Amino acid sequence: MSSKPSFVSDVERQRARSDVSADFYAQALEASKAFRKEYRQRPSLVKWHDMPMERTADGLIKHIVNEGMNTAECCIDIYMQFIPPNGATGTTRHLSEEVAFVIEGSGHDLHYDVSFKCEEEFIWAWETTPKKYEWGPGDYIYIPPYCAHKRVNESDSEARVVVINSRILKAIGFDWFDQLEPAEGFEEYWVPPED
Repeated sequence: MSSKPSFVSDVERQRARSDVSADFYAQALEASKAFRKEYRQRPSLVKWHDMPMERTADGLIKHIVNEGMNTAECCIDIYMQFIPPNGATGTTRHLSEEVAFVIEGSGHDLHYDVSFKCEEEFIWAWETTPKKYEWGPGDYIYIPPYCAHKRVNESDSEARVVVINSRILKAIGFDWFDQLEPAEGFEEYWVPPED
């Protein structure tokens, strides 16, 4: 009769045990149960008049879907960005990619692409000369992860752009989001990044 070989050493077998106990698994089951009950109460429809406006360091925005609105949507944030005539947003960067759709207005985006190395820690470097992307009504704009970017309205009227970002990276611990410079007229809302 042959016996199966063991690939685990006695040291590893000993390390698999612990005198420390926890109830993390049970807590996770209870938290999931509570979330599912609470989730059923969340709205799947948000009327236009219930979407809050906010003055931010990036300019004036209207939240369409936001984590703080506690809707049934749990993965993305969407807002409408209002850019004044011949004005601009601030400059931001965030680890999640971004998609924008131009409703009205024409102008351009400035994208400062990033390169990085992952050695003992992440090492980031941004281009000093931006790429320029012209946009107008009906256009789609893609902003890659952690690309510093600014949106400029060249119109004599207000531009409106719908912006979509993912919350997923934030949920897994990569909540890297910086306002590098404020939009003109919104300086009071700006908190400069620490690094």
